[in-house]
Amino acid sequence: MRKKIVAANWKMNTFYFDGMKLLSEIIPMVSDEVSADVKLIIAPPFIHLNSASHLLVDNKKIFLAAQNCFFEAKGAYTGEISAGMLASVGVKYVICGHSERRKYFHEDDAVLAKKILLILKYNMQPIFCCGETLAQREEKKHKEVVTAQIEKALFSLDENQIQKISIAYEPVWAIGTGVNATPEQAQEMHAFIRQLIKNKSGKNISENISILYGGSVTPANAKSLFSCEDVDGGLVGGASLNSRDFVDIVKAAI
Repeated sequence: MRKKIVAANWKMNTFYFDGMKLLSEIIPMVSDEVSADVKLIIAPPFIHLNSASHLLVDNKKIFLAAQNCFFEAKGAYTGEISAGMLASVGVKYVICGHSERRKYFHEDDAVLAKKILLILKYNMQPIFCCGETLAQREEKKHKEVVTAQIEKALFSLDENQIQKISIAYEPVWAIGTGVNATPEQAQEMHAFIRQLIKNKSGKNISENISILYGGSVTPANAKSLFSCEDVDGGLVGGASLNSRDFVDIVKAAI
């Protein structure tokens, strides 16, 4: 049975002490208010990862993620962070394919496929992001775009590898804009993605892969989005920077 997951992507926000304060607020709130039915993932900036790992060392509800990794295992790549480095400080998940990485850093599906293999090699789990721009949706190419992203990045994986992936559908037009997809739009795309996985890897794998929605998730809309049959939680951006809002979103997934 697939897991309900709510993941926080802090992006390039919070100085060190602000990040530690935020995580220190979230931990007891989750312990007091959230059942074990939802898996929580926190993806802070790189500078927080080691300290966050120590805060979460005995925590069974919250798991640590990185927002990115490099596509080579090691070498002369000044400024980059490898998958192995992340694993060495207790990271369990890595976000890859986020639209901001695609847009600002020109990451294509071939690069993402290499990252995914390295993430898996170091026994971490990728959270693979996919989604269309507003122009692509208006041209009714959204399914074509998402199909290409998933096929190029994931379909070279074997069955053992692909079942370790979580997918985050993030319509680019909804990220950070305050305009989220309707529950009907989210359900349609999540069901479509699940069918793609089923066609490639079979019903058993497709039914056990968690597919998250991302794009202006708030405490006000989380319940309606997470109640959709094929929406297994969310990848939360701005709202995850407020401990009360984030925990309320998590509770909406229960």
